[in-house]
Amino acid sequence: MGAQSQQVVMRLLADAALRPAALQLIPLAAADGRLADLFAQPAMAELAACFPCVIAADDGARLPPATADAAQAVGCRILAAGAILAVKAPLVAPLPAGVSYLAGDAFLQLSARSAASKTGSRTLALRLAQLVAADAETREIEEVFRLEPTLSYHLLRLVNSPGVGVGRQITSFAQAILILGRNQLRRWLNLLLFAARKDDPRAPMLMARATVRARSLELLAREAGYDREGQEKAFMAGMFSLLGMMFGMPLAEVLQPLRLDPALLAALLRREGELGDLMAAVEACEQGDVAQLQTRLATLVPAPIDLDLLRLGAFRWMLDLVRENQEPAHG
Repeated sequence: MGAQSQQVVMRLLADAALRPAALQLIPLAAADGRLADLFAQPAMAELAACFPCVIAADDGARLPPATADAAQAVGCRILAAGAILAVKAPLVAPLPAGVSYLAGDAFLQLSARSAASKTGSRTLALRLAQLVAADAETREIEEVFRLEPTLSYHLLRLVNSPGVGVGRQITSFAQAILILGRNQLRRWLNLLLFAARKDDPRAPMLMARATVRARSLELLAREAGYDREGQEKAFMAGMFSLLGMMFGMPLAEVLQPLRLDPALLAALLRREGELGDLMAAVEACEQGDVAQLQTRLATLVPAPIDLDLLRLGAFRWMLDLVRENQEPAHG
């Protein structure tokens, strides 16, 4: 079995407006001298130069002096005590004094009342997801865009983001279909489910989380030797895995009308099969569960890989998309 290296847990933090605001680096207990090597990587410097990368005060205090110096030299900040608030209940504004960032899932949960009030937009979004999953004809997808023209606007913002790498400006839905092709179009339509929910303050963080998970799965699938189609399926699985949180419904209920491939459904709901192992590995990486990570990747990715660099790449890719598509904060 190859050694799958992970030195830190990377956790996206939100600001008071529930927008992606910083990347928290949490050193694992088993992290050794190689942690300093992570801070010497160009990918770490590139990310820290365009997005705040932070270490909590208690984690910083446990770092060897040389490692703490390396972290700060590359642009990572060691925060003051209490700067990160782990939210365990619905958020009450304003933030307490001294708090700069929010962590946790509580502020991303949709209350039953909110879920009921969003029935119309949820129905439209699920219809779009159903058409995408079924590889429907273009005219059927276009009908959904006619019902809600702002969807077209958000799609064009997505496909013109730096992360797409098309190299030319796309100015219409029809042009997006022609240039991107159906596989890529499915990707951006699924991202659109998270990006285009202007009535939902959770949308920026949900999109960021879904994008990082999807991109991490895609990169891990590539390491496992999957072909382009298999990598695309892994990306979609990452996106679909957070639909339950977005709609405030059990994931099985959200997926039921989509009629997904049985293998994809087994991976999403039960973490079964090769794709299920990849999904469980990414989730283990998110939680810093190295034992689960090693178990799930033992046969799929026998060659050593650096999970920290893989995750840095996923966060960097996400930033291009989120920054292009988030609306200015109000107030």
